[in-house]
Amino acid sequence: MSSLSGHVLSRVAGRLSDWSGRYVPGSFSIALILTVVVYIGAIAGTGAGPLQCIGFWGDGFWELLTFAMQICLVIFTGHVLASSQPARKVLRAFTNLARTPTSALLLTGAASLCFCWINWGFGLIASAILVTMVARHRPDTDYRLLVATSYLGMGSSWHAGLSGSVPLLLATPGHFLEKQVGIIPISETIFHPFNLIVTAVACSLLLLMTLALHPAPAGVRSVAAHALDGLYAPVTLARPAGPRTLAQFFDHSYLLNLLAGAAGCIWVASHLWRNPAGLTLNTVNFAFLLLSILLYPSPAAFVRACEEAAKPLHGVVLQFPFYSGIYGIIKSTGLAQTLAHFFISISTERTYTSVVFVYSAILNYFVPSGGSKWAIEAPYLLDAARSLNVPVNELALAYAYGDMATNLIQPFWAIPLLSLAGLEFKDILGYEIIAFLLYSAVILPALLLFL
Repeated sequence: MSSLSGHVLSRVAGRLSDWSGRYVPGSFSIALILTVVVYIGAIAGTGAGPLQCIGFWGDGFWELLTFAMQICLVIFTGHVLASSQPARKVLRAFTNLARTPTSALLLTGAASLCFCWINWGFGLIASAILVTMVARHRPDTDYRLLVATSYLGMGSSWHAGLSGSVPLLLATPGHFLEKQVGIIPISETIFHPFNLIVTAVACSLLLLMTLALHPAPAGVRSVAAHALDGLYAPVTLARPAGPRTLAQFFDHSYLLNLLAGAAGCIWVASHLWRNPAGLTLNTVNFAFLLLSILLYPSPAAFVRACEEAAKPLHGVVLQFPFYSGIYGIIKSTGLAQTLAHFFISISTERTYTSVVFVYSAILNYFVPSGGSKWAIEAPYLLDAARSLNVPVNELALAYAYGDMATNLIQPFWAIPLLSLAGLEFKDILGYEIIAFLLYSAVILPALLLFL
Protein backbone atom coordinates (compact mmCIF):
# COMPACT_ATOMS: atom_id res chain seq x y z
CA MET A 1 0.00 0.00 0.00
CA SER A 2 1.44 3.39 -0.99
CA SER A 3 2.22 6.07 1.58
CA LEU A 4 -0.49 8.29 0.07
CA SER A 5 -3.22 5.65 0.34
CA GLY A 6 -1.98 4.75 3.80
CA HIS A 7 -2.25 8.42 4.82
CA VAL A 8 -5.80 8.62 3.44
CA LEU A 9 -6.77 5.43 5.27
CA SER A 10 -5.31 6.77 8.48
CA ARG A 11 -7.30 10.02 8.18
CA VAL A 12 -10.56 8.18 7.39
CA ALA A 13 -9.97 5.75 10.26
CA GLY A 14 -9.23 8.55 12.68
CA ARG A 15 -12.29 10.57 11.69
CA LEU A 16 -14.64 7.59 11.90
CA SER A 17 -13.22 6.65 15.30
CA ASP A 18 -13.58 10.24 16.50
CA TRP A 19 -17.16 10.37 15.23
CA SER A 20 -18.03 7.10 16.97
CA GLY A 21 -16.46 8.22 20.21
CA ARG A 22 -18.28 11.56 20.13
CA TYR A 23 -21.75 10.56 18.92
CA VAL A 24 -22.26 6.82 19.50
CA PRO A 25 -23.00 6.08 23.18
CA GLY A 26 -22.26 2.85 25.01
CA SER A 27 -24.14 -0.33 24.13
CA PHE A 28 -26.31 -0.26 27.27
CA SER A 29 -27.24 3.36 26.63
CA ILE A 30 -28.26 2.35 23.11
CA ALA A 31 -30.48 -0.40 24.52
CA LEU A 32 -32.23 2.16 26.74
CA ILE A 33 -32.55 4.67 23.87
CA LEU A 34 -34.05 1.99 21.61
CA THR A 35 -36.51 1.11 24.37
CA VAL A 36 -37.69 4.74 24.52
CA VAL A 37 -37.86 5.03 20.71
CA VAL A 38 -39.91 1.85 20.35
CA TYR A 39 -42.15 2.85 23.27
CA ILE A 40 -42.92 6.24 21.69
CA GLY A 41 -43.25 4.67 18.24
CA ALA A 42 -45.76 2.13 19.50
CA ILE A 43 -47.91 4.82 21.11
CA ALA A 44 -47.76 7.08 18.06
CA GLY A 45 -48.07 4.39 15.42
CA THR A 46 -50.52 1.88 16.87
CA GLY A 47 -52.75 3.81 19.27
CA ALA A 48 -51.67 1.73 22.27
CA GLY A 49 -51.80 3.60 25.57
CA PRO A 50 -48.70 4.59 27.59
CA LEU A 51 -49.53 2.29 30.50
CA GLN A 52 -50.48 -0.50 28.13
CA CYS A 53 -47.08 -0.26 26.41
CA ILE A 54 -45.30 -0.35 29.76
CA GLY A 55 -47.29 -3.50 30.53
CA PHE A 56 -46.21 -5.13 27.25
CA TRP A 57 -42.61 -4.10 27.97
CA GLY A 58 -42.65 -5.65 31.43
CA ASP A 59 -44.43 -8.79 30.23
CA GLY A 60 -41.80 -9.34 27.56
CA PHE A 61 -38.79 -8.51 29.73
CA TRP A 62 -37.99 -12.12 30.64
CA GLU A 63 -39.47 -13.83 27.60
CA LEU A 64 -36.12 -14.54 25.91
CA LEU A 65 -34.10 -15.89 28.83
CA THR A 66 -33.40 -19.14 27.00
CA PHE A 67 -32.02 -17.31 23.95
CA ALA A 68 -29.95 -15.05 26.23
CA MET A 69 -28.37 -18.04 27.96
CA GLN A 70 -27.63 -19.67 24.62
CA ILE A 71 -25.79 -16.56 23.36
CA CYS A 72 -23.84 -16.32 26.62
CA LEU A 73 -22.75 -19.93 26.27
CA VAL A 74 -21.53 -19.37 22.70
CA ILE A 75 -19.14 -16.69 23.97
CA PHE A 76 -18.30 -18.52 27.18
CA THR A 77 -17.55 -21.98 25.78
CA GLY A 78 -15.59 -20.59 22.84
CA HIS A 79 -13.42 -18.49 25.17
CA VAL A 80 -12.71 -21.43 27.50
CA LEU A 81 -11.80 -23.75 24.62
CA ALA A 82 -9.48 -21.22 22.98
CA SER A 83 -7.69 -20.63 26.30
CA SER A 84 -6.83 -24.29 26.90
CA GLN A 85 -3.25 -25.55 26.70
CA PRO A 86 -3.96 -27.99 23.80
CA ALA A 87 -5.57 -25.19 21.79
CA ARG A 88 -2.54 -22.96 22.35
CA LYS A 89 -0.22 -25.78 21.25
CA VAL A 90 -2.17 -26.16 18.01
CA LEU A 91 -2.02 -22.41 17.42
CA ARG A 92 1.71 -22.42 18.09
CA ALA A 93 2.13 -25.20 15.52
CA PHE A 94 0.19 -23.12 12.98
CA THR A 95 2.62 -20.29 13.55
CA ASN A 96 5.42 -22.29 11.92
CA LEU A 97 3.51 -22.12 8.62
CA ALA A 98 4.11 -18.36 8.48
CA ARG A 99 7.38 -18.30 6.52
CA THR A 100 6.90 -14.90 4.84
CA PRO A 101 4.73 -11.81 5.43
CA THR A 102 2.39 -13.09 2.73
CA SER A 103 1.95 -16.49 4.35
CA ALA A 104 1.62 -14.81 7.77
CA LEU A 105 -1.34 -12.76 6.52
CA LEU A 106 -2.92 -15.74 4.75
CA LEU A 107 -2.52 -17.91 7.85
CA THR A 108 -3.95 -15.32 10.23
CA GLY A 109 -6.85 -14.43 7.94
CA ALA A 110 -7.75 -18.01 7.05
CA ALA A 111 -7.59 -19.04 10.71
CA SER A 112 -9.90 -16.20 11.73
CA LEU A 113 -12.39 -17.01 8.97
CA CYS A 114 -12.40 -20.75 9.73
CA PHE A 115 -12.38 -20.45 13.52
CA CYS A 116 -15.26 -17.97 13.52
CA TRP A 117 -17.21 -20.13 11.05
CA ILE A 118 -16.91 -23.01 13.54
CA ASN A 119 -17.64 -20.94 16.66
CA TRP A 120 -17.38 -17.18 16.85
CA GLY A 121 -16.60 -17.11 20.57
CA PHE A 122 -13.71 -19.49 19.98
CA GLY A 123 -12.63 -17.68 16.82
CA LEU A 124 -12.51 -14.28 18.47
CA ILE A 125 -10.17 -15.40 21.27
CA ALA A 126 -8.14 -17.95 19.27
CA SER A 127 -7.45 -15.36 16.55
CA ALA A 128 -6.26 -12.88 19.17
CA ILE A 129 -3.86 -15.44 20.64
CA LEU A 130 -2.63 -16.51 17.20
CA VAL A 131 -1.90 -12.98 16.00
CA THR A 132 0.52 -12.33 18.88
CA MET A 133 2.30 -15.61 18.12
CA VAL A 134 2.56 -14.85 14.39
CA ALA A 135 3.76 -11.30 15.06
CA ARG A 136 6.55 -12.65 17.24
CA HIS A 137 7.45 -15.24 14.58
CA ARG A 138 7.29 -12.84 11.59
CA PRO A 139 8.18 -9.32 12.79
CA ASP A 140 8.56 -8.23 9.15
CA THR A 141 4.76 -8.36 8.75
CA ASP A 142 2.87 -5.11 9.29
CA TYR A 143 1.37 -5.54 12.75
CA ARG A 144 -1.66 -3.30 12.19
CA LEU A 145 -2.67 -5.21 9.07
CA LEU A 146 -2.00 -8.53 10.78
CA VAL A 147 -4.37 -7.64 13.63
CA ALA A 148 -6.97 -6.31 11.17
CA THR A 149 -6.75 -9.58 9.24
CA SER A 150 -7.32 -11.60 12.40
CA TYR A 151 -10.68 -9.82 12.83
CA LEU A 152 -12.08 -10.73 9.39
CA GLY A 153 -14.01 -13.75 10.65
CA MET A 154 -16.22 -11.61 12.88
CA GLY A 155 -17.33 -9.61 9.85
CA SER A 156 -17.66 -12.20 7.11
CA SER A 157 -17.98 -15.81 8.29
CA TRP A 158 -19.35 -16.25 11.82
CA HIS A 159 -23.06 -15.71 11.18
CA ALA A 160 -22.85 -17.88 8.07
CA GLY A 161 -21.33 -20.72 10.09
CA LEU A 162 -21.92 -23.34 12.74
CA SER A 163 -22.51 -20.86 15.58
CA GLY A 164 -24.65 -18.41 13.60
CA SER A 165 -27.23 -17.23 16.12
CA VAL A 166 -30.24 -16.88 13.84
CA PRO A 167 -29.78 -20.01 11.66
CA LEU A 168 -29.20 -22.15 14.75
CA LEU A 169 -32.05 -20.53 16.66
CA LEU A 170 -34.48 -21.28 13.83
CA ALA A 171 -33.29 -24.90 13.88
CA THR A 172 -33.75 -25.26 17.65
CA PRO A 173 -37.04 -26.87 18.78
CA GLY A 174 -39.02 -24.59 21.07
CA HIS A 175 -37.49 -21.31 19.85
CA PHE A 176 -39.57 -18.19 20.45
CA LEU A 177 -40.70 -17.94 16.80
CA GLU A 178 -41.57 -21.60 16.30
CA LYS A 179 -45.33 -21.01 16.22
CA GLN A 180 -44.82 -18.40 13.51
CA VAL A 181 -42.24 -20.05 11.22
CA GLY A 182 -41.74 -23.60 12.50
CA ILE A 183 -38.33 -25.29 12.49
CA ILE A 184 -35.90 -24.29 9.71
CA PRO A 185 -33.15 -26.95 9.43
CA ILE A 186 -29.55 -25.86 8.92
CA SER A 187 -29.58 -27.56 5.52
CA GLU A 188 -31.68 -24.58 4.38
CA THR A 189 -29.45 -21.92 5.97
CA ILE A 190 -25.88 -22.74 7.01
CA PHE A 191 -25.48 -25.56 4.49
CA HIS A 192 -27.58 -23.98 1.76
CA PRO A 193 -25.47 -24.00 -1.46
CA PHE A 194 -25.90 -20.24 -1.85
CA ASN A 195 -24.54 -19.57 1.63
CA LEU A 196 -21.56 -21.89 1.19
CA ILE A 197 -20.62 -20.46 -2.21
CA VAL A 198 -21.07 -16.75 -1.49
CA THR A 199 -19.26 -17.06 1.86
CA ALA A 200 -16.35 -18.89 0.23
CA VAL A 201 -16.10 -16.29 -2.55
CA ALA A 202 -16.27 -13.33 -0.16
CA CYS A 203 -13.73 -14.81 2.23
CA SER A 204 -11.32 -15.67 -0.59
CA LEU A 205 -11.46 -12.12 -1.93
CA LEU A 206 -10.89 -10.71 1.55
CA LEU A 207 -7.75 -12.81 1.92
CA LEU A 208 -6.46 -11.54 -1.42
CA MET A 209 -7.28 -8.01 -0.30
CA THR A 210 -5.01 -8.32 2.73
CA LEU A 211 -2.09 -9.23 0.48
CA ALA A 212 -2.70 -6.18 -1.69
CA LEU A 213 -2.79 -3.91 1.36
CA HIS A 214 0.54 -4.97 2.82
CA PRO A 215 3.00 -2.06 2.57
CA ALA A 216 6.47 -2.18 1.09
CA PRO A 217 9.22 -3.20 3.56
CA ALA A 218 10.12 0.43 4.22
CA GLY A 219 6.55 1.18 5.33
CA VAL A 220 6.04 -1.84 7.58
CA ARG A 221 5.09 -1.10 11.18
CA SER A 222 6.31 -4.05 13.20
CA VAL A 223 6.21 -4.67 16.92
CA ALA A 224 9.14 -5.63 19.11
CA ALA A 225 9.01 -9.10 20.64
CA HIS A 226 9.32 -7.72 24.17
CA ALA A 227 6.26 -5.54 23.54
CA LEU A 228 4.21 -8.71 23.09
CA ASP A 229 5.24 -10.10 26.46
CA GLY A 230 2.32 -10.16 28.85
CA LEU A 231 -0.31 -9.28 26.22
CA TYR A 232 -1.74 -12.75 26.65
CA ALA A 233 -1.15 -14.57 29.92
CA PRO A 234 -2.52 -18.13 29.81
CA VAL A 235 -4.49 -19.38 32.77
CA THR A 236 -2.31 -21.44 35.10
CA LEU A 237 -3.11 -23.22 38.33
CA ALA A 238 -0.48 -24.82 40.52
CA ARG A 239 -1.24 -28.17 42.13
CA PRO A 240 -1.16 -28.31 45.93
CA ALA A 241 2.24 -29.25 47.34
CA GLY A 242 2.62 -32.23 49.64
CA PRO A 243 0.05 -34.95 50.39
CA ARG A 244 -3.38 -34.30 48.94
CA THR A 245 -6.72 -34.72 50.67
CA LEU A 246 -9.55 -36.57 48.97
CA ALA A 247 -11.14 -33.23 48.03
CA GLN A 248 -7.87 -31.99 46.52
CA PHE A 249 -7.50 -35.25 44.61
CA PHE A 250 -10.82 -34.75 42.85
CA ASP A 251 -10.29 -31.01 42.31
CA HIS A 252 -6.84 -31.50 40.76
CA SER A 253 -7.28 -34.85 39.01
CA TYR A 254 -8.02 -35.37 35.32
CA LEU A 255 -10.33 -38.30 36.06
CA LEU A 256 -13.58 -36.34 36.39
CA ASN A 257 -12.79 -34.20 33.35
CA LEU A 258 -12.11 -37.32 31.30
CA LEU A 259 -15.36 -38.99 32.32
CA ALA A 260 -17.52 -35.91 31.66
CA GLY A 261 -15.75 -34.99 28.43
CA ALA A 262 -15.85 -38.51 27.04
CA ALA A 263 -19.55 -38.86 27.86
CA GLY A 264 -20.24 -35.56 26.11
CA CYS A 265 -18.32 -36.55 22.98
CA ILE A 266 -20.21 -39.86 22.83
CA TRP A 267 -23.56 -38.06 23.11
CA VAL A 268 -22.72 -35.52 20.38
CA ALA A 269 -21.43 -38.23 18.03
CA SER A 270 -24.52 -40.41 18.52
CA HIS A 271 -26.86 -37.41 18.20
CA LEU A 272 -25.35 -36.30 14.88
CA TRP A 273 -25.18 -39.89 13.66
CA ARG A 274 -28.92 -40.27 14.19
CA ASN A 275 -29.71 -36.81 12.82
CA PRO A 276 -26.92 -35.29 10.67
CA ALA A 277 -28.94 -32.07 10.25
CA GLY A 278 -29.75 -31.83 13.96
CA LEU A 279 -27.29 -29.07 14.78
CA THR A 280 -28.85 -26.47 17.09
CA LEU A 281 -27.59 -23.78 19.44
CA ASN A 282 -27.93 -26.24 22.29
CA THR A 283 -25.97 -28.94 20.46
CA VAL A 284 -23.12 -26.56 19.59
CA ASN A 285 -22.89 -25.18 23.11
CA PHE A 286 -23.01 -28.66 24.63
CA ALA A 287 -20.24 -29.89 22.33
CA PHE A 288 -17.94 -26.95 23.05
CA LEU A 289 -18.57 -27.08 26.79
CA LEU A 290 -17.79 -30.79 27.15
CA LEU A 291 -14.84 -30.61 24.74
CA SER A 292 -13.44 -27.77 26.83
CA ILE A 293 -13.74 -29.87 29.99
CA LEU A 294 -11.86 -32.66 28.22
CA LEU A 295 -8.97 -30.32 27.34
CA TYR A 296 -8.28 -29.09 30.89
CA PRO A 297 -6.12 -31.08 33.34
CA SER A 298 -8.50 -30.83 36.30
CA PRO A 299 -11.86 -29.42 37.45
CA ALA A 300 -10.01 -26.66 39.33
CA ALA A 301 -8.10 -25.58 36.20
CA PHE A 302 -11.32 -25.61 34.19
CA VAL A 303 -13.14 -23.47 36.76
CA ARG A 304 -10.26 -20.98 36.78
CA ALA A 305 -10.52 -20.64 32.99
CA CYS A 306 -14.30 -20.25 33.29
CA GLU A 307 -13.83 -17.32 35.67
CA GLU A 308 -11.84 -15.51 32.99
CA ALA A 309 -14.29 -16.47 30.24
CA ALA A 310 -17.24 -15.09 32.21
CA LYS A 311 -15.85 -11.55 32.30
CA PRO A 312 -17.06 -10.54 28.78
CA LEU A 313 -20.61 -11.77 29.46
CA HIS A 314 -21.89 -8.83 31.47
CA GLY A 315 -22.99 -6.95 28.35
CA VAL A 316 -25.24 -9.77 27.15
CA VAL A 317 -26.64 -10.46 30.62
CA LEU A 318 -27.46 -6.79 31.20
CA GLN A 319 -28.78 -5.83 27.78
CA PHE A 320 -30.71 -8.92 26.69
CA PRO A 321 -33.74 -8.37 28.98
CA PHE A 322 -34.14 -4.87 27.54
CA TYR A 323 -34.10 -6.26 23.99
CA SER A 324 -36.66 -8.78 25.18
CA GLY A 325 -38.81 -5.95 26.55
CA ILE A 326 -38.59 -4.18 23.17
CA TYR A 327 -39.66 -7.45 21.55
CA GLY A 328 -42.67 -7.54 23.87
CA ILE A 329 -43.76 -4.03 22.80
CA ILE A 330 -43.29 -4.71 19.09
CA LYS A 331 -45.09 -8.04 19.21
CA SER A 332 -48.05 -7.03 21.38
CA THR A 333 -48.93 -3.53 20.13
CA GLY A 334 -49.19 -4.22 16.41
CA LEU A 335 -46.03 -2.20 15.73
CA ALA A 336 -44.68 -5.26 13.92
CA GLN A 337 -47.41 -4.95 11.29
CA THR A 338 -46.79 -1.21 10.91
CA LEU A 339 -43.08 -1.72 10.33
CA ALA A 340 -43.79 -4.67 8.03
CA HIS A 341 -45.96 -2.45 5.82
CA PHE A 342 -43.06 0.02 5.57
CA PHE A 343 -40.65 -2.67 4.38
CA ILE A 344 -43.24 -3.97 1.93
CA SER A 345 -43.64 -0.45 0.51
CA ILE A 346 -39.92 -0.10 -0.29
CA SER A 347 -39.26 -3.67 -1.45
CA THR A 348 -40.20 -6.25 -4.01
CA GLU A 349 -39.81 -9.99 -3.82
CA ARG A 350 -36.49 -9.63 -5.68
CA THR A 351 -35.05 -6.73 -3.65
CA TYR A 352 -36.29 -7.61 -0.16
CA THR A 353 -33.23 -9.61 0.91
CA SER A 354 -30.95 -6.75 -0.17
CA VAL A 355 -33.05 -4.26 1.80
CA VAL A 356 -32.82 -6.53 4.85
CA PHE A 357 -29.04 -6.78 4.44
CA VAL A 358 -28.64 -2.99 4.44
CA TYR A 359 -31.09 -2.49 7.30
CA SER A 360 -29.54 -5.21 9.43
CA ALA A 361 -26.05 -3.82 8.78
CA ILE A 362 -27.07 -0.30 9.82
CA LEU A 363 -28.80 -1.44 13.00
CA ASN A 364 -25.90 -3.73 13.90
CA TYR A 365 -23.55 -0.74 13.87
CA PHE A 366 -25.57 0.75 16.72
CA VAL A 367 -26.64 -2.55 18.35
CA PRO A 368 -23.71 -4.99 17.99
CA SER A 369 -25.53 -7.80 19.74
CA GLY A 370 -24.18 -11.05 18.33
CA GLY A 371 -27.56 -11.73 16.76
CA SER A 372 -29.70 -10.86 19.77
CA LYS A 373 -31.30 -7.90 17.98
CA TRP A 374 -33.09 -10.55 15.91
CA ALA A 375 -35.59 -10.46 18.77
CA ILE A 376 -36.38 -6.84 17.88
CA GLU A 377 -36.49 -7.24 14.12
CA ALA A 378 -37.92 -10.71 13.58
CA PRO A 379 -41.64 -9.96 14.07
CA TYR A 380 -41.92 -7.30 11.36
CA LEU A 381 -39.26 -8.67 9.00
CA LEU A 382 -41.03 -12.03 8.98
CA ASP A 383 -44.42 -10.40 8.38
CA ALA A 384 -43.00 -8.47 5.42
CA ALA A 385 -41.29 -11.58 4.05
CA ARG A 386 -44.56 -13.49 4.22
CA SER A 387 -46.39 -10.75 2.32
CA LEU A 388 -43.67 -10.62 -0.35
CA ASN A 389 -43.44 -14.43 -0.63
CA VAL A 390 -39.78 -14.45 0.46
CA PRO A 391 -38.80 -17.76 2.13
CA VAL A 392 -37.79 -17.55 5.78
CA ASN A 393 -34.41 -19.18 5.17
CA GLU A 394 -33.51 -16.52 2.58
CA LEU A 395 -34.55 -13.76 4.98
CA ALA A 396 -32.42 -15.35 7.72
CA LEU A 397 -29.34 -15.47 5.48
CA ALA A 398 -29.71 -11.86 4.34
CA TYR A 399 -30.16 -10.79 7.94
CA ALA A 400 -27.09 -12.77 9.02
CA TYR A 401 -24.87 -11.24 6.32
CA GLY A 402 -25.87 -7.71 7.28
CA ASP A 403 -25.65 -8.40 10.99
CA MET A 404 -21.98 -9.37 10.79
CA ALA A 405 -20.84 -7.01 8.01
CA THR A 406 -20.70 -3.86 10.12
CA ASN A 407 -18.78 -5.68 12.84
CA LEU A 408 -15.81 -4.81 10.64
CA ILE A 409 -16.25 -1.09 11.28
CA GLN A 410 -17.69 -1.28 14.81
CA PRO A 411 -15.29 -1.62 17.78
CA PHE A 412 -17.53 -3.54 20.19
CA TRP A 413 -16.54 -7.13 19.31
CA ALA A 414 -12.96 -6.09 18.54
CA ILE A 415 -12.31 -5.15 22.18
CA PRO A 416 -11.02 -8.62 23.27
CA LEU A 417 -8.76 -8.82 20.20
CA LEU A 418 -7.41 -5.30 20.63
CA SER A 419 -6.83 -5.83 24.34
CA LEU A 420 -4.73 -8.91 23.65
CA ALA A 421 -2.96 -7.28 20.69
CA GLY A 422 -2.22 -4.00 22.46
CA LEU A 423 -3.73 -1.76 19.75
CA GLU A 424 -6.60 0.71 19.46
CA PHE A 425 -9.48 0.33 17.01
CA LYS A 426 -8.33 3.33 15.00
CA ASP A 427 -5.11 1.43 14.24
CA ILE A 428 -7.01 -1.16 12.19
CA LEU A 429 -10.17 0.68 11.14
CA GLY A 430 -8.82 1.88 7.80
CA TYR A 431 -8.20 -1.70 6.68
CA GLU A 432 -11.57 -2.83 8.04
CA ILE A 433 -13.38 -0.13 6.04
CA ILE A 434 -11.93 -1.57 2.84
CA ALA A 435 -12.87 -5.09 3.96
CA PHE A 436 -16.43 -3.96 4.73
CA LEU A 437 -16.82 -2.32 1.31
CA LEU A 438 -15.44 -5.38 -0.48
CA TYR A 439 -17.65 -7.79 1.47
CA SER A 440 -20.74 -5.67 0.78
CA ALA A 441 -19.82 -5.45 -2.91
CA VAL A 442 -19.89 -9.26 -3.06
CA ILE A 443 -22.99 -9.93 -0.96
CA LEU A 444 -25.41 -7.29 -2.28
CA PRO A 445 -25.21 -8.28 -5.98
CA ALA A 446 -25.37 -11.95 -4.98
CA LEU A 447 -28.57 -11.36 -3.01
CA LEU A 448 -30.12 -9.45 -5.90
CA LEU A 449 -29.17 -11.95 -8.58
CA PHE A 450 -29.29 -15.37 -6.97
CA LEU A 451 -31.42 -15.35 -3.82
